[in-house]
Amino acid sequence: MIRRGRITRRAAAGLAALLVAGAIATACSGGGDGGDPPPGRPGGTPGALRVLAGSELRDLEPLLDEFNEQTGIEVTMEYTGTLDGVDRIAARDPAVDAAWFASDRYLRLAPEGRNAVIDRMTTMMSPVVIGVRPELARRFGWVGNQSVTWADVAARVSSGELTYAMTNPSASNSGVAAALAGTSDALTLDDIRPAELTAFFGGQVLTAGSSAWLTDAFATTGTQAGAQPGGRAGTQGGGQIGGMINYESELLTLNAGRLRSTPLTLVYPRDGIITADYPLQLLRGERRTEYERLAGWLRTPEIQRRITALTHRRPVTPGVRIDPAPWPVRDLPAELPFPATRAVADHLLSSYLDEYRRPSHAIFVLDVSPSMEGERLALLRTTLKGLAGTDDSLSGRFTRFRGRERVTLITFSGAVHDTLEFTVDDPEPGSAGLTAISAAADGLTLGSGTAIYTAMTSAYSYAETAVRREPDFLTSIVLMTDGENNQGVDADAFHSSYTALPGTARAVRTFTVVFGDARVEEMRDIAQWTGGEMFDARSSSLPEAFREIRGYQ
Repeated sequence: MIRRGRITRRAAAGLAALLVAGAIATACSGGGDGGDPPPGRPGGTPGALRVLAGSELRDLEPLLDEFNEQTGIEVTMEYTGTLDGVDRIAARDPAVDAAWFASDRYLRLAPEGRNAVIDRMTTMMSPVVIGVRPELARRFGWVGNQSVTWADVAARVSSGELTYAMTNPSASNSGVAAALAGTSDALTLDDIRPAELTAFFGGQVLTAGSSAWLTDAFATTGTQAGAQPGGRAGTQGGGQIGGMINYESELLTLNAGRLRSTPLTLVYPRDGIITADYPLQLLRGERRTEYERLAGWLRTPEIQRRITALTHRRPVTPGVRIDPAPWPVRDLPAELPFPATRAVADHLLSSYLDEYRRPSHAIFVLDVSPSMEGERLALLRTTLKGLAGTDDSLSGRFTRFRGRERVTLITFSGAVHDTLEFTVDDPEPGSAGLTAISAAADGLTLGSGTAIYTAMTSAYSYAETAVRREPDFLTSIVLMTDGENNQGVDADAFHSSYTALPGTARAVRTFTVVFGDARVEEMRDIAQWTGGEMFDARSSSLPEAFREIRGYQ
């Protein structure tokens, strides 16, 4: 339930967006350098540049192909999650030459991160703002109103009038965690207002591991069927989601496309925002020539204008201006403060996951068919134990099972075997709940056959009861299989049973993991039918796929 309370004067001074543009995970590193781009080195030998990047930068691939044609320098983009990226940069991964995420402030809070970066160049900008459905914006008096504050937004959320979608800051390059603080200085632990944060995050009813997926899910399922009598609007399957906190660029693209007939009203709280500045960072000095050629090319006026037209991100090169439309605001509000230290940022991230946001229920449907024997079963056990606290990497620490979380393990082969339920009261490694999950992982045993759709039918029957019992929980299903369905009901039977469920149960999304010899088409269909997403553990790893999915739970 949402904790309601009076919005304080300190809140009015700044519902400080702490997670933005990767928020706590990667929040931006200032407002850009404002200088002229460095010239490319004439006579430099064209080569290659291996770039570790956030997935939202896929939209620049056509421009990077042109850069390759013009210069002979091939830019290879390797997309990864925010915290995995921070880990690899700080460890000076020799497989990458440069990094390009929405922002780098979190990385720069620790010496190992700062020292790994040789040079950086801001390439474009996009503030994180609030898109509100037009009927609500009119009712709140927010249309054309540049005096709206974070306190005004928080008051509408606290009263139950406004629910919203927002990315998970532990996984994404965008998102907002509001730290209510009345200070213009870097945030400290004394500035944190837990009660107000809990009230604000109680309004988050859709989460995601990427800003693009969040936008698509909001546009596709903004209106959810099956509202329960007396249920809060925007809970699992109950009513319409009122708004979305996301990059300005994502919201403008959505307004120009799928929501053209009913565009969201963009709100820029006057007491401050946080802006992603997309720094291109040099990590290997021997690739400086290629880095400077790319950074300089990206900052040329022509390419800046094309980036703006292609992505709705703002230019950073002096003299390149944006047209009045479709940007509702030309001059942005001031930047909000960021944590003073890594410890403060980590505390806010952990508190968001364990205390402030709605609790979650993660239902894992796990294949233990004969094909999982040996290394595959061992890897599944290791992956689950990593989520239960044995993975001490940066990404592992923030994607493990969290406080107040329900975790259910449903195992299947030719039939459904066990349904094991756990509650994580204490998220610290070694706690009773996490130890019990680790023990269950060690106890996984194999069966015969593979009944994927029977298992999924059972999982949704279980989920229907779960969301009816705890409607405020963010409930999701993860399906992991390494084979194809050869027993039990078929795909059509599962799909029919799924579509016959109440709206509250249909709103539970399934995130599928392709592993081993799993059928990609089957996994993609299940994800699409249920509004989820497919993750391919064959091209990465099973632990990495599970960590990525945790951003959506």
